[in-house]
Parts: sequence; structure tokens; C-alpha cells
Amino acid sequence: MSSNDPTDDRTNTDDATTSEAAGRDGTRTVDDRESARAQRAWWDGEADDYYREHGAFLRDEHLVWGPEGWTEEELRIIGPVDGLDVLEFGAGAAQGGRWMHDQGARVVASDISLGMLEVGRRIDERQERALPLVQADAARLPFADASFDLAFSAYGAVPFISDTAALMVELARVLRPGGRLVFSTTHPTRWAFPDVPDEAGLVAQYDYFDTAPYVERAGGLVTYVEHHRTLGGRIRELVAAGLQVQDVVEPTWPERNDQNWGGWSPTRGRVIPGTAIYVAKKAGTA
Repeated sequence: MSSNDPTDDRTNTDDATTSEAAGRDGTRTVDDRESARAQRAWWDGEADDYYREHGAFLRDEHLVWGPEGWTEEELRIIGPVDGLDVLEFGAGAAQGGRWMHDQGARVVASDISLGMLEVGRRIDERQERALPLVQADAARLPFADASFDLAFSAYGAVPFISDTAALMVELARVLRPGGRLVFSTTHPTRWAFPDVPDEAGLVAQYDYFDTAPYVERAGGLVTYVEHHRTLGGRIRELVAAGLQVQDVVEPTWPERNDQNWGGWSPTRGRVIPGTAIYVAKKAGTA
């Protein structure tokens, strides 16, 4: 739920904590309420550590689309935003929102985690700016219909919400006719591979078509969850929400980036895609 929030590879050392991933069990479901509680608690607790670990990579006022390190300035997926009303949902510390603001957009940044927004507030204080920050579940946004020309997110919200079909409907609701939805998330093919950065992560072990969530829990309580959709499933959700899919961008791994980020790495990124960026438009004329 943080901006650019791919899941780091985890090894649980607490005997009370167990993990299961899609294809390993297939019997557990996690509904929206449980998912929202888990992600809010996780990111409230991890916000400061996450920023300390990844803040330099993400930078405070850039839109970095994923662990590959490509920025919007480089890829130009969205294009000019001067004068647009823009929502960054699943904003984390609102790095992307700050970049949009600097390009002339009127930006609101929302996130379910107050802890992540507090990190964003401290960044704003250092920079002597005041980007509007709103604590909100992306599946239940506190904005009127047709409020924005653009809604975007870099690895925020989408993987952490159980009913992403309803999420797409909600995002379409707050867009104006002709408005655009652009978001990055884990490329669906990665779901079939172990989340490790070396060659072992290049051998498919799990069922790509199994959409049971990845779950971590302690003492029976869900502490972290991610939800998987196949590529076709994601496209169908967008179309069902009344959105026209314009592109699915699969960034390559740039030669300049020699860093690992959890299971994302040069070793894997030069062979299989790690990130998918979905670009869609609401029907009508802006």
C-alpha cells in the first residue's frame, strides 16, 4: 500500500507466525474487511522502516513505477498533467503526488495507513509544502463522483484489496468522463515463481491460475495479505467497471539498476517481467 510497495521476501522466525501463498493451500480466503485491517496495521507499523530502507530509491518527489527504477519522467506513460485534478490512491508517503504537483497538477494523495501519511507529512514539512493527504481506503473513497481527471498509483492499494472488481468501479466513479486510471502492480506471471532474487526464482513452482491470496498471520490473525489476478482477470475487471484499456506496459530491467528489492532483481528482471502498468480511460469526453 505504500507507493512502490512490492513485497519483500520474508522468512518468518516467530513460531507463532505462519505464511501461505497461492497454490500452496488454496483453501483460505481473506475478505475486504480483514484485508483492510491487516494492511492498515502492517503499514502503520512498517512506515518508518520502509522509508528508511527505500526512501533514497523512491526519492521524495518522483514517480517511480516499480523496483526496476523507471520514473514517469522517463517512461511518459501519463503525459502532461498541468491543470489536471489528480488522485494518488495507495499513495504511501505521496512521492508520486509531489512529482505530479511539481508538473502543475492539483493533487490529493490518499492512503489507508496513517503511518505512511505521517511520513509524507514530515517530507512536506522539510520541503515547506503542504500536499493534501487523506486517510482513506481506496475501495471506499470519500470523494464525490467525477472529481478527478486522473487517478494513479505505483504499487499501492491494488494488491492489498480482496474485491478489486469493486475497487475498479470505485476508481471509475471518482473519474470524470475521459479521465484516466493508471496503476502499477506486480506482474501476474511472477505469481508462479518463488519470491527469491537468484536463479531459483526463475523456475515456476506455483499455479498461475490459482487466485488464492498470499497470507501471513500470527496467532490466527491475518497480519499481511496480497491478492493475485491473472492478466485476463485484471483486464476483465477494468472493462466491467466501464473503463477502456489502452495499454499494459511491461518495463524491462534497466542496465543501470544493480539493486535487489526483495524478489525483484537484475537476475530475474532481465528474463521475466516484474511489473505491469495498466492504463485505462473512462468513457466519454473530458
